Amino acid sequence: MLTKYPTISALRNAYLSGNYTPIQAVADAFAIIDEKDKEIQAFLELYREEAKHEAVLATERLKKEGDNAPALLGVPIAIKNNILIKGKKTTASSKMLENYVATYDATIIERLREAGAIFIGATNMDEFAMGSSTENSAFMTTKNPYDTKRVPGGSSGGSAASVAMGAVTASIGTDTGGSIRQPASYCGLVGLKPTYGAVSRNGLIAMGSSLDQAGPLTRSVLDAEIIHCVMAGLDPKDATTIAPDTYPDVPVKQSYTIGVPRSFFEQGIDTSVMKVFDEQLEKLAKAGHKIEDIELPLFEQGLAAYYIVMPAEVSSNLARFDGMRYGLSEDGDTLREVYGKTRATGFGAEVKRRILLGAYVLSSGYYDAYYRKAEAVRSMMRKELTDMFQKVDLVLTPSAPTPAFVVGEFSDPLSVYKQDIFTVPVNLTGVPAISVPADHVEVEGKALPVGMQFIAPHQGESRLFDIGIRAHDKIQGL
Repeated sequence: MLTKYPTISALRNAYLSGNYTPIQAVADAFAIIDEKDKEIQAFLELYREEAKHEAVLATERLKKEGDNAPALLGVPIAIKNNILIKGKKTTASSKMLENYVATYDATIIERLREAGAIFIGATNMDEFAMGSSTENSAFMTTKNPYDTKRVPGGSSGGSAASVAMGAVTASIGTDTGGSIRQPASYCGLVGLKPTYGAVSRNGLIAMGSSLDQAGPLTRSVLDAEIIHCVMAGLDPKDATTIAPDTYPDVPVKQSYTIGVPRSFFEQGIDTSVMKVFDEQLEKLAKAGHKIEDIELPLFEQGLAAYYIVMPAEVSSNLARFDGMRYGLSEDGDTLREVYGKTRATGFGAEVKRRILLGAYVLSSGYYDAYYRKAEAVRSMMRKELTDMFQKVDLVLTPSAPTPAFVVGEFSDPLSVYKQDIFTVPVNLTGVPAISVPADHVEVEGKALPVGMQFIAPHQGESRLFDIGIRAHDKIQGL
């Protein structure tokens, strides 16, 4: 079973020793899905025949190439359903794209395929990646494998649940304001949000173009590093990508100065989460790292700025879904009627809410009052963080203010938005961050995972991998 080989390294060693094969791994993946996914509902679509065929080819290739085989050869991976895979439905969990079939592979899909990954299926998500719980999907509500009464987080909840339930070794999600790191925290996983531009967005269905980044959800930090290195790099199809050889020097150190913005934690953090966080700080201090209290006052305004910038970009990006070019189209007597009926039917409540908010802040008379000010705050946040990284090596926060909440617990959208309070400043400033499991807290008789988030300077992924491996993988024996 895949649970015997939970990491890429363990799986590869089992393959090379002859104790296990990609054929067995894929068969086990589908056996687990068949057993558990009726309740968990992580997958929108499974690629059974293709995966079985690729597993046979991978098994033969491993026999021939051994250690020289590509890094991910035979590794089962799940893909969030806003990432294009040629010939497969890419719905973004929306009625608007319910029958849309991708005509090309996203760049990261090409790179994962070249590295030998086997795609098991497409995972559920919040519609067009708008949400923090995966309750906003048009098709189903994914459950948390640790407690099926609770959400797995969002919007990459299906991707997180697919790994947490043991079906796949890793999955790919997208992160616009915490949509990899928050579900990683809720599901006891490692989740990486890379530097903006480190990974190509070509072939990702855009939500917020200046915020979106694809990244891995894994059981170990080393696995996240392996997958990130496969996906990252310059892409001529995405002008925002960064060439690795232009990265600044962000050195790995024997011990780090870690900044903790404590005043930021006064905004509704659960006491059990804070207790776990303080315990982790003590462990980091005992390991030789220096812990310093810091102030990031503009970060505390990040949530407000994000919910102006993000909806503005949403309203622009989703304007293309009008019933005329592709996707859902409802009949009407006039062009305006076609637009209105299509968008009313195709978009869910949360998507409509964000489109309306975005159109409002970009409208005449409100652009200067809201959007321009939010962008100014964003620029100031970048400077604040850049200046802080002259004093500390890393910033550390909880990944989310609470453990996973119960499905349907929040009827007020603002309460759900607050779950991203520690993650959205990272996307606004473009720096990388990683969520690693911290510990578990007991809630109603269930041990629920909580995570902690390390934030590094721009293009400082190597530092995140280093501290993450030391703070998690080595302790867990991974």
